[in-house]
Amino acid sequence: MAPQKSLEGRVALITGASRGIGAAIAKRFASEGADVIIAARTLESLKEVDDEIRSTQKGLSATILPLDLKNRDEISQIGPAVLERYGRLDIFVGNAAILGELTPLSQTEAECWDEVLDVNLTAQWLLIKSLETALLCSPAGRAIFLTSGVSGGRGYWSGYSVTKSGLEALAKTWAEETSKTNLRVNLVNPGAVRTAMRAEAYPGEDPMTLPHPDEITDIFVQLASPSLKETGKIYSPL
Repeated sequence: MAPQKSLEGRVALITGASRGIGAAIAKRFASEGADVIIAARTLESLKEVDDEIRSTQKGLSATILPLDLKNRDEISQIGPAVLERYGRLDIFVGNAAILGELTPLSQTEAECWDEVLDVNLTAQWLLIKSLETALLCSPAGRAIFLTSGVSGGRGYWSGYSVTKSGLEALAKTWAEETSKTNLRVNLVNPGAVRTAMRAEAYPGEDPMTLPHPDEITDIFVQLASPSLKETGKIYSPL
């Protein structure tokens, strides 16, 4: 008899799951036995991730959820839909984010500022509102957000730095509010990883010197585990 997988039977929703770290987490969670719901804007890319899961995990597939994080109505419908289908949500990974402009604050375009705040911060709050009931229906709900080393403020990182700072406060606030429940809320700072966003931010960097997203997924499995006790903390893959 094969040993039970660490996330066997758990339902996981991952945003930004069409590529990079989000896709790597989705594939790893599926390999650990989770039923994964993969959300992103690009349907074709989500289908590719699903194909990879099908090809490597016999009998498994992902539930594809096209999602625009700037669409508040779409976000509000996710929690009720997950509850109706599964009766709970065990794991939520808030991975999706956009970089915006790397420029001085005073030169940041208002349209770009609004978009970065909408996706990186406001949408995360709306996801909390939408998903909290489903996560609390789980005997071991787990929420994981991705932060960054530029949180706390870094020159020329404009809205991205500001929103990651706000995201940490958001997650820690939620963690404190739910500390007496079965829900645990934590953050991961993945560091420098070989992703499209990293290449956009550091165009002169050799991506082959960086770890592949598949190499940093252990910490996400640990934070998704039913045995996890900690909440309101920031972790690193290394």
